[in-house]
Amino acid sequence: MSSKFIIPFFAIFTVIVVGVVASGVGLALAETVNMKNQENFQEFAPALPTKLFDINGVLITEFSADEKRELVPLGAIPQRLINAVLAREDPEFYQHHGFSVRGIARAFYGQFTGQSLGGGSTITQQVAGTLYTDRAERTFSRKVRELWYAIQMERRYTKDEILEIYLNYMYMGPGVYGVQAASKYFFNHGIEDITLAEAALLVIQLSSPAKYNPLDNPNVARERQRSVLDKMVELGYATNEEADASFNEYWDNYDYTRASISAYYNRDDKAPWFSEYVRRELDNMMYGSMDYYRDGYTVRTTLNLEHQEAAEKYMSAGLTRANREYGASRGNRLVRAENTYIPIIDLLSLSFNMTGVRSTATARNQARTMSRYTKVVNPVIDMAALMFGMEDLKALTNKGFADLQDTIDQNVVEGALIAIENETGYITAIVGGSKYDATNQLIRATQGRVMPGSSFKPLYYSAAIDTGKFTPSTLIYDIPIVFHNEDGTPYIPLNFQGEWKGTVLLYSALAHSMNVPSLKVLDGIGFDAAISRASELMGITDADVIRRTFPRVYPMGLGIISVAPIQMARAFAIFANQGREVQPIAIRVIEDRNGKIIIDNERNIRLEQQEKGKNIQVITAQNAYVMTQLLKKTVEMGTLYSGSGYGSKFVFKDESGETFRMPAAGKTGTTQNWSDAWTVGFTPYYTTAIWFGFDKPGNSLGLNLTGATLAGPVWGDFMRDIHQGLPYKNFTRPAEGVVDVTVCARSGLIPTQACNEGRVSLTFLSGTQPSQYCDIHAENASIAGGLRTPLVGLTDINELTRDLKMPTLPDDILDTTIRFSTLRSSETKENLDEGLEMPDYNPLLD
Repeated sequence: MSSKFIIPFFAIFTVIVVGVVASGVGLALAETVNMKNQENFQEFAPALPTKLFDINGVLITEFSADEKRELVPLGAIPQRLINAVLAREDPEFYQHHGFSVRGIARAFYGQFTGQSLGGGSTITQQVAGTLYTDRAERTFSRKVRELWYAIQMERRYTKDEILEIYLNYMYMGPGVYGVQAASKYFFNHGIEDITLAEAALLVIQLSSPAKYNPLDNPNVARERQRSVLDKMVELGYATNEEADASFNEYWDNYDYTRASISAYYNRDDKAPWFSEYVRRELDNMMYGSMDYYRDGYTVRTTLNLEHQEAAEKYMSAGLTRANREYGASRGNRLVRAENTYIPIIDLLSLSFNMTGVRSTATARNQARTMSRYTKVVNPVIDMAALMFGMEDLKALTNKGFADLQDTIDQNVVEGALIAIENETGYITAIVGGSKYDATNQLIRATQGRVMPGSSFKPLYYSAAIDTGKFTPSTLIYDIPIVFHNEDGTPYIPLNFQGEWKGTVLLYSALAHSMNVPSLKVLDGIGFDAAISRASELMGITDADVIRRTFPRVYPMGLGIISVAPIQMARAFAIFANQGREVQPIAIRVIEDRNGKIIIDNERNIRLEQQEKGKNIQVITAQNAYVMTQLLKKTVEMGTLYSGSGYGSKFVFKDESGETFRMPAAGKTGTTQNWSDAWTVGFTPYYTTAIWFGFDKPGNSLGLNLTGATLAGPVWGDFMRDIHQGLPYKNFTRPAEGVVDVTVCARSGLIPTQACNEGRVSLTFLSGTQPSQYCDIHAENASIAGGLRTPLVGLTDINELTRDLKMPTLPDDILDTTIRFSTLRSSETKENLDEGLEMPDYNPLLD
């Protein structure tokens, strides 16, 4: 049959079909009484991502499942993009009433002859089919339903409203819906900057996103893009010169190396650790059918992206340094051990027939072989197992990867940082580890359970100050002593390098992180008072958790407990916040897609705090101020002096150019075996907790990586950056209840003219300040009424401590346990000040 008979035949047939369909549609209109109410554009509710914004309204990231969409009004869509859509999809859109007889006829003819003449659906039909039918269903009944709904939409909406729905709703690529999301995905910019060629490339995604994806099939997309541009020229939407210039510019700058991946995994996230923390918080807050992947919420958070950028910068540098130095020292230790000590052990084992020891060489070769297998051989076998479906072999390679991950956990230094605004509890920055990815999602800043070391000491020092038995000038003897736990077991604490200072004042013992004086403080107030105060400051209320967290043994006083950095940050922020409760908060409010607040998290927290009344005070304002003044000494002359740049990192200029120093306070901590390094410090504005260490215990960072030398400088750098531009602010002093007194730096009592060893100004709770004159310097002994009774009858305790030192051994013998060797002179000052917590058992004391 010739084409001259076929075409008229199909034209007549199409008219008949359309007439029948139109008659059926007309009869169906009687059933559309509620149609107008159901077709409210606002109720279409397409899936939208949830957007996270920082404290300044800057977008952090978006949460979406399989649909990434951004709604834009038609007025914000460039005319060149609208023209491209009309030229490609429906040139007669503004003339027809929802369907096109010519288009339907063309589609029927194409189906009958097997030619690709395009679809017969108008833009209105495409919208109706997408919203109300399953477009994957290729049946006549589905087309009838689509046509019926299209006619109803034309009755209910204006052409512009239908076009707006179309441009925002349709699927346009891997996980992207609507022109705005598609433009950002394909071109890395919004539609406001779209070019003529990009507009043509975008609209062809509407018909077949997989086939015409320019990232997967650039040649096919290029050909179809050219045809759209030609059509736009034909319809007068552009000139030949404009089309050619835009087309050539696009392909001249095309990136052929870019891969096509889902928009979810391709999303921009300026703070992945914080975003993941917020996502988990949303899981706890959302209820019922609320779905933050599809419901398009707006989450106003507490994050400050400037703080986050600084945190990631300095933590990255700290982790790089820590892993570099740890790797170098570990390699040196292994080489020294293999070359020096293992041959000696083998010789001794042969001489005395100790077969169990003689296998060291074999064990060493086995370890090397296993290391090479897990790192080199196992990945190749794993790939082969996947390619050939060998499940049993795959199970073995999985075990190899597990062993490798276990080795990584034990030998890679990780870190965490969390910063909190003191007055509000706003979390302004979070770093949860070295790099956030699919294999590293443990947020160590909030989920980590690690030993805080000496950074824990201020928590029970606070309780000691309240007893009145201890003041900043209390004289404590730093000498060897045996403590007995409640079960009678002895505990012998040691200071760094196994040295003792003799007589020290409490403020100096804390600033220089001395262990023996600190445990004397703990012993003086008892476990109940210490645990009660520590749990209150860290916000731990469950009795079982308190019991598990704080063992009633003396090592607890040296931070041999498990806590999270966020808990330590909260405790120190309470000192800075005049003793008032600080509740860390990441989410302020959540709005729905229409801007209505549905969860006001911050308001709820403030109401809860108001209901507490006076109980909002975790500790008194007076106690908080005294502790703050004590912890300032750590920055001014103790273990944070170096980390603060000897004070220089807290020197700023105000608007008039005048220089001022921002007050700062804090505490460092290094746990036994040098396995964890901490710094927790604060200013009147912010508190920051920083930790470095290993995910699994067993290794040592080494003598050179401590709280003072590793975490301290990172803390100082970060705090310097986030305080830039802030005006001077001092810690709030209570109107009453505290008093400043100048005391003798050695005795802690009122100085006389004979006190020639220095004087220091300290802050006391009113009524606890010294009232005696110095009783150490000879000239004023009669004024003081006689000397205080010294420990064990010694007139000068320093005579004992000058020669009282632990024996020394070479550095490399006890590197993975405890070492007491003398540091190089360049390391002595910073590390000597760091109070190292020693293990319960020490082989040198056995």
